[in-house]
Amino acid sequence: MEYTLKVKPKNPTIIQGFPSFGLVGTIATGFLIDHLNAKPIGEIYGKELPAMVAVHNKELIKPLEIFYAKKENIIIINALLNVSGLEWEIASTILKLAKELKAKEIVIIEGVASPQISEEPLAFYFSPKENEKFKKKGISKLNEGVIIGVTASMLSLAKATNVNCVFVETHTDLPDSRAAAKAIEVIDKYLGLKVDYKPLIRKAEEFEERIRKIIEKSKKSAEIAKQKQLSYLG
Repeated sequence: MEYTLKVKPKNPTIIQGFPSFGLVGTIATGFLIDHLNAKPIGEIYGKELPAMVAVHNKELIKPLEIFYAKKENIIIINALLNVSGLEWEIASTILKLAKELKAKEIVIIEGVASPQISEEPLAFYFSPKENEKFKKKGISKLNEGVIIGVTASMLSLAKATNVNCVFVETHTDLPDSRAAAKAIEVIDKYLGLKVDYKPLIRKAEEFEERIRKIIEKSKKSAEIAKQKQLSYLG
């Protein structure tokens, strides 16, 4: 698995979010791309990934695209694919990217399943090393839990790279715009992005609907491709 870059920013902060519980990471990174007016500068690709893209508002959306917000010096990795089975390869590729660019840190946005959600979802952080900045912003550290997917692979493989995770409580079976909005709030406090909180829920719901449609179409395309492959074999 490889990546391509049109430009190579120096010492950026990398923010990533992959489809998981509540699609929190994907919705939140989509919102940040629009809010920060981030531009596409590359993608992660490989033969292991399904051969598919999406079209939205007459524009091509790649499954693992890399965006850059120049003013804030932030790289955002926006994922629209279920990458089950490819977690280690993708984590290695992102860490390779971070090493080449000498990234300050990687911030991972992740939803965590919770059977009971209060009116406002709770948010937690986890860092292999103690992170005083999160503490000063009033964010509690995750003390107990099981971490899976790309996030688990990143934490396992990261050595010199500074990796910080933001977890937000969410439903397991529905795209959760409230949880995504909470994630944005935490990222804003942590990085000082000056996000206007008032339209967050409304905007998050717009992203939720857009991403839900794209992922549904991606799943259907994957099923069709699998059926065609079986028919060739049969």
